[in-house]
Amino acid sequence: MTTFARIGSSVTEYQASPHRPPREDLGPLTTTVPKEYVHRAAVTEVFLTGWRQTDTDTCTVTAQWPRAHVFYGPAYGLHDPLLFVETLRQTVPLLSHAVYGAPMDHKQIWQRLQVSLDPAALHAGPTPAALELHVRCTEVERRAGVLRGMRIDVTATRDGLRLGTASTSFSSHSRALYRRLRGAYGDADEAMANAVALPAPILPELVGRDRRDDVVLANRDRDGRWQLRVNTLHPVIFDHPNDHAPGMLLLEAARQAVQHHVGQVPVLATGMEAAFHRYVELDAPAWVAATSLADGRIRVVVEQDDALAFECVVTPSSPVS
Repeated sequence: MTTFARIGSSVTEYQASPHRPPREDLGPLTTTVPKEYVHRAAVTEVFLTGWRQTDTDTCTVTAQWPRAHVFYGPAYGLHDPLLFVETLRQTVPLLSHAVYGAPMDHKQIWQRLQVSLDPAALHAGPTPAALELHVRCTEVERRAGVLRGMRIDVTATRDGLRLGTASTSFSSHSRALYRRLRGAYGDADEAMANAVALPAPILPELVGRDRRDDVVLANRDRDGRWQLRVNTLHPVIFDHPNDHAPGMLLLEAARQAVQHHVGQVPVLATGMEAAFHRYVELDAPAWVAATSLADGRIRVVVEQDDALAFECVVTPSSPVS
């Protein structure tokens, strides 16, 4: 007997075996979504476990956070807030491809991002954390019937508890359009081969890290700025070849800059408001700076060739009481 499971527009065939129990005896099963839907090369880096469309422009996305992660691991008994941001990032291509029909070779590019999390819901328990993201899609733009961009607003719960809210807007480009927009920078392998030499990292403990390889800031220059460390061999940040500095690298730089700026007091980045103004290229140094705002938040900017490429206002919280 042969059964079929349909995922998106593909059909997967399963051959029944006399040694395999009937499917109805297996009960509810949990797996991750196809890694191609979230633009990941490693299955182990996929956090989303499913989705369902609840109305024309609303969906529920489920996810699971591991108890430990090589890069987004817990600290002070709390899950890393950037683990939530990566979950949100994976939701963008998932919905673009699986719900809104964007071809699999289309790229989704972040424009703006806002995240606000409740620290109490970030506690790391004895089992993996189960998340539900209730998503509303607005400002949906299509051209010739093909998705060109949209905004998603998210209310997230973790094991039934309110975790926080988020919103993000992004554009979606075909491979041909993306190559035209990027010009000479459009080839990921070539861009990575031309990446600037990797400068030495600052001390990991200054930015809340344990390993030198996870530090994304180098020593400050005379203007008090850190150089962005773009380690194209990092297995999480560069899970696959990329023609520019990934958005998650820039957000990690913002988090580390805030920790260094604050000093020895541990910082939890429970709030982020980010704008991605232009691509951060790999073949030229980029510079990171942090300044305190009057309301207690910290603004981090990334500049390249004297132009603002990225800015993020971080709301710091204390992970220890």
